[in-house]
Amino acid sequence: MEGNNKKESLQSYRPEVVEVRPQVLECDVVRFQNNKEKWVAFVGLLDGYPYEIFTGLQDDEEGIVLPKTVTRGKIIKQVNPDGTKRYDFQFENKRGYKTTVEGLSEKFNPEYWNYAKLISGVLRYRMPLEHVIRLVASLSLKDESINTWKVGVERALKKYLPGNSDDQEETQE
Repeated sequence: MEGNNKKESLQSYRPEVVEVRPQVLECDVVRFQNNKEKWVAFVGLLDGYPYEIFTGLQDDEEGIVLPKTVTRGKIIKQVNPDGTKRYDFQFENKRGYKTTVEGLSEKFNPEYWNYAKLISGVLRYRMPLEHVIRLVASLSLKDESINTWKVGVERALKKYLPGNSDDQEETQE
């Protein structure tokens, strides 16, 4: 029941636009599979509402290796000495030790990264989630792999819509 109340409140809740990203955001890890490929999405949350998304192949050569039990963590914005920014994912393992995966932007295909950056911008300016999902669904992409990615992003974001409790529980547990 608690999950449904949260989702109902998200539907009526229109979050305030926060243009300056906090250094640390809570994060859900959403895994999905398309065409035998394992994908992962990191959904950064601000006040429980999707604020940004990072996504790509989970088992890429240089990709992300996470224990299956990891479903939550934090996305931490780091500023490098040269002024460039990177985003790290940090989670606690079963023993309570923190593990950090540095440079999410370096882990994913640059094309997916750029699309995710665009979607994150739309989320940050608080376009209603239903409209963000429609926008992603309407993208006309020619490459089969990027279409697979697009479907995964839709799935990841749909988990935050009210009335989608089955997917939310599956993802979280």
